[in-house]
Amino acid sequence: MRIVVFGASGRIGSMVVKQGLVQGHQVTAVVREAGRLDVRADRLDVVVADPFDVEAVAKVVAGHDAVLSALGPRAGGRSDVCGRAATTITEAMRRAGVVRLLVVSASGPFVDGGDDPLTRFVVKPIVQRILRESFADLVAAEKTVRGSGLEWTIVRPSRLTDKPATGRERRSLDRNLSFGMFTPRAAVAGEMLRNLDDPATVGHTIALAR
Repeated sequence: MRIVVFGASGRIGSMVVKQGLVQGHQVTAVVREAGRLDVRADRLDVVVADPFDVEAVAKVVAGHDAVLSALGPRAGGRSDVCGRAATTITEAMRRAGVVRLLVVSASGPFVDGGDDPLTRFVVKPIVQRILRESFADLVAAEKTVRGSGLEWTIVRPSRLTDKPATGRERRSLDRNLSFGMFTPRAAVAGEMLRNLDDPATVGHTIALAR
């Protein structure tokens, strides 16, 4: 498939790029600054573009089969990156006629019946207070994606780690995972790519954890 990856120089995004190339996809990696992505391949195009510029993003995504966003706030940076980018990317996709969208979010801002009591009543309330701005940004981004009219899938990992994926990570559709405390970034990248052409995940969230 021909895929566009936003946040391609980040820790999840770069793994999406690398794994996508291994799987044989034609990858367009969108970065904010030249030279930030240290990957070279015949099926890779690296594009410098502002993810908040609708016209620029529409030009990038045109002609592709799917868009994957691994964008997130930089440490000490703006707290509205995900929400603003979601607005831009979804509008640009509609203009370009591209409908498949996969987005990384997080399980932290959301509580449901899948959470174990410790997570629901102790861990998440504490984390939600500490990360209230970042979580508010993710909630806003998800609201935009859900209302976009596109064929979206949202991946919600638990706390991210740099440990290798084991292939034994658990996943749940539209429901959090009990005792799902950690998720390898490599597993998040793999989950996004795995669901590229899976119609069963369109219009759903996927909780992911070890």
